[in-house]
Amino acid sequence: MIGNKKGWRKSLPWLMVGLLWITTACGSAASTTNTTDEAGNTSTLKDVKVVLDWTPNTNHTGLYVAQAQGFYKEAGLNVEIIAPGQGGADTMVASGEVPFGISYQESVTQARVQGVPLVSLAAVIQHNTSGFAAPTDRGIKTPKDMEGKSYGAWGSPVEEAVMKSIMDTDGGDVSKVKSVNIGNADYFTAVQKGIDFAWIFYAWTGIEAELRGQPLDMLYVKDYSDQLDYYTPVIVTNEKQISTDPELVKSFMAATSKGYEYAIAHPDESADILLKAVPDLDPKLVKASQEWLSPRYQDDAPRWGEQKQTVWEGYANWMFKQKLLDSPLDATKAYTNDYLPAATTK
Repeated sequence: MIGNKKGWRKSLPWLMVGLLWITTACGSAASTTNTTDEAGNTSTLKDVKVVLDWTPNTNHTGLYVAQAQGFYKEAGLNVEIIAPGQGGADTMVASGEVPFGISYQESVTQARVQGVPLVSLAAVIQHNTSGFAAPTDRGIKTPKDMEGKSYGAWGSPVEEAVMKSIMDTDGGDVSKVKSVNIGNADYFTAVQKGIDFAWIFYAWTGIEAELRGQPLDMLYVKDYSDQLDYYTPVIVTNEKQISTDPELVKSFMAATSKGYEYAIAHPDESADILLKAVPDLDPKLVKASQEWLSPRYQDDAPRWGEQKQTVWEGYANWMFKQKLLDSPLDATKAYTNDYLPAATTK
């Protein structure tokens, strides 16, 4: 979900997920696929599914690269990239229906506090690239400028809490913002129908605005609070998957890391791979988005995917203070770097 922040609107029925966790085995019986190379050599690959959080986009490029470049095959895996079901990616991973998926730090945090044992394996993007965006003619240059304006909401309590946090830094009053639920409308439709600003990810909607010749003012939430510089998206599994088959987790993450490292070094070629896999995507948008996002996958981290305890604790503490969590998070169990390959010297 790169175009907007509607993933939170699809909040999961965590109690139901918890029951599923108790009653469902960690995935179905392992299946395999036999493949034969050009030399006639046959190999057996373990079938693995990874579920996306939203429609395919440049957040997911590393997965498609690892698939197309044979990195998964080299790791002994036959990986299928699938769309989320009705219950969402987190439900599918938490229940063991699939071993891996794309999620967000905010939803993993909420799940963990409610007893759902999702575990983040890697940060897809090192820093939060989301923020509040407005067409430049709306005059929203600072958080205080949001006063008296209409916000295109999707209906999550986190929206007002984040808005209040950044407006407080600028002496703004969040009660003076008019929130309007925009349903399934995208950013461009919303701002044409009386909405002044919305919460987006710049790598997709921001880049699309550039291509459309519709400049916008972007207030990145991370610029107003270190606690809001959280990981979104992340790659997740569940505790049972880690305990029952840690080698699968290690193999999958090693190959996935190669995919994102390739995308970092070769944005144009990686965009072509994504477009070949998902030909319905807009080529100009994918190319431009990939160029913007590739250097931000790893950014200032020692390796792609690296996660910090301070980031997990900081955002969870913020959520708890905002009464978005029922209890504090044990951050040490919410994520792990143990299945990432060792950092290489550049």
